[in-house]
Amino acid sequence: MKKIKVFSLALCLTMVVAGCNNTQKGAAIGTGAGALVGAIVGKLAGNTAVGAAVGGAVGAGAGAVIGKKMDKAKAEAEAVKNAQVESVTDANGLQAVKVTFDSGILFSTGSSTLAPEAKTSLQQFSQVLKNNSGCDVAIQGYTDNAGWKNSTAAQSVEKNKALSLDRATSVSSYLLGLGVPSSQIKSVDGLGEANPVADNSTAAGKAQNRRVEVYMYASQEMIKAAENGTLQ
Repeated sequence: MKKIKVFSLALCLTMVVAGCNNTQKGAAIGTGAGALVGAIVGKLAGNTAVGAAVGGAVGAGAGAVIGKKMDKAKAEAEAVKNAQVESVTDANGLQAVKVTFDSGILFSTGSSTLAPEAKTSLQQFSQVLKNNSGCDVAIQGYTDNAGWKNSTAAQSVEKNKALSLDRATSVSSYLLGLGVPSSQIKSVDGLGEANPVADNSTAAGKAQNRRVEVYMYASQEMIKAAENGTLQ
């Protein structure tokens, strides 16, 4: 019964936010109940590990203003070649932008060296980050669950985690080399086989799970400016 109630609540939230742009979603989520709603929505469609530490719920007005900024960032990211872009919710219940790059485009099998085509995409994306300097950035690498030759299952898990971190670091290092401020990139993590987005029992599913995700979310400074009415 508890699971049914949670699902019903999540379904209701989905119906409420469906069809809204980020400004409207930000106003809906950025309220006194934002922490609860944001946590639920974040688990379903975002990343509750991503978000600036603010020490309390963000008001509806600030959430709406931040949502408008995220609309702009999302529109710019959508123009980047080979980037899959979507709106998600961060740990503060605020709108954020998730940009996913397929590892098949970024890297050769088993490698963390960026492919030439990947560099073109990241060059475009670096400008998006610089244009939205008020956004903090988190970079997360993932793999499928394929094992490594001459390795145990446990060893393969660790090797996949290490590979995912190397790939996330390659993306981060290249963006830094293109002039993205180091202060903007708050975290670079390799999560290996965790958080699959597709079925690892199929080749197509494995391909989707091999990915690097980049999150653009409101920084502490952006949140403070939104609450003070000075965010432009």
